[in-house]
Amino acid sequence: MNTSLVHLDPYQAVGVAAVVLVFGRWVTAKFPILHKYCIPAPVVGGFIFAILNLFLYESGIGSISFDTTFQSFFMTIFYCTVGMTASFRQLNKGGKDVAVFLVLVIIICTMQNVIGCILAVVFGLDARLGLAMGSIPLVGGHGTSGSFGPLLESMGVSGGTTVAIASATFGLVAGSIMGGPLANLRIKKLGVHTLASQNAALCAIEEDAESNDNDEISTRTYAAALEENRRSNINQERFLNGALVIAFAVGAGTLIYDFFIKVGITFPTYIGAMLLACVIRNATDYKKIDIPLEEIDCIGHLSLNLYLALALMGLKLWELSSLAIAMIVILLAQCIALALFAYFPVFHAMGKNYEASCFVTASCGFGMGATANAMANVAAVNKKYGPSPKALFIVPLVGALFIDFFNSLIITGFLNVLR
Repeated sequence: MNTSLVHLDPYQAVGVAAVVLVFGRWVTAKFPILHKYCIPAPVVGGFIFAILNLFLYESGIGSISFDTTFQSFFMTIFYCTVGMTASFRQLNKGGKDVAVFLVLVIIICTMQNVIGCILAVVFGLDARLGLAMGSIPLVGGHGTSGSFGPLLESMGVSGGTTVAIASATFGLVAGSIMGGPLANLRIKKLGVHTLASQNAALCAIEEDAESNDNDEISTRTYAAALEENRRSNINQERFLNGALVIAFAVGAGTLIYDFFIKVGITFPTYIGAMLLACVIRNATDYKKIDIPLEEIDCIGHLSLNLYLALALMGLKLWELSSLAIAMIVILLAQCIALALFAYFPVFHAMGKNYEASCFVTASCGFGMGATANAMANVAAVNKKYGPSPKALFIVPLVGALFIDFFNSLIITGFLNVLR
């Protein structure tokens, strides 16, 4: 029986994640195709680590396991910093886009379950097992898989948990790989000059949200602004202040989360910190109080990269290698369907512009992995092309507040129909 070769405690796991992240950045720099298609460095490094772990496991030597305590910690820190970007002054037209994107994701959930159930029947499997290759693992991720998998088994669906978790593992990788190339295709079709002007305008929003005249600032490309930012020094006192704001929001945010649990509403653990950070940002905007947004963004970037490195390190690829042909076909069909849906309906519904291209890559991460994957996809595209404030706000908002609720209703509906 294969046993753990090495078990890392939480601190050792973070140390290894740092090495994996640096290695991923080195590989990305060495292979331009990875940068061209916006594949995040922690995904590259983490996936290589997972392949090494697969080799150790299959050879009988034993796998590398680790304590995942800090994985959720970094996830909470990241979403707290996302909440700090939610300036309603800048996004006063975002209400309609939130509703549109939510409807698109609900369609994705329904589509995935229909595809999973139909193809499961085609391969002679229980139709309900198709849900374990539908929105349960793909939109819901490992958390929803761990919740609905045992429910499927209690209803007589053999292997529901194993199939769901394996599918979620597949989706975690597929969502990260698919998003960058699709967004890159859309952005190239928009035209480089048009994109440069649009990104410059987006940069100007935060500096002067009420101004309607951006003629002077529109001549600055995002690349020039990024280079100027790299030459600036982050103030130590402002960095400390940013960290203190985050610490307060994370700590006090647990009270909000506990309140939701007590009234019977299930939300991700990071929702309290994210909502409180959003309140802090908009209160400071209203009172015109300066907060260290650049330093907070730096902390968020670090947290996201370490979270993804830990998540990818934990992939058990031997679960994918043991998938039956039917599962492989169904999951590939899900990839194709989502890619087409993201590339066409999502892009057109979200505005047919640069922001819409960011929603394309977000939909791939969102629809095949998790909200964090979607945000990593968007961050990778933003790093190359420029900021997308609406996508950075709307995607985690829909992921945190709405989709788990609607996905659970959709799954429950399918289970009742297929009973």
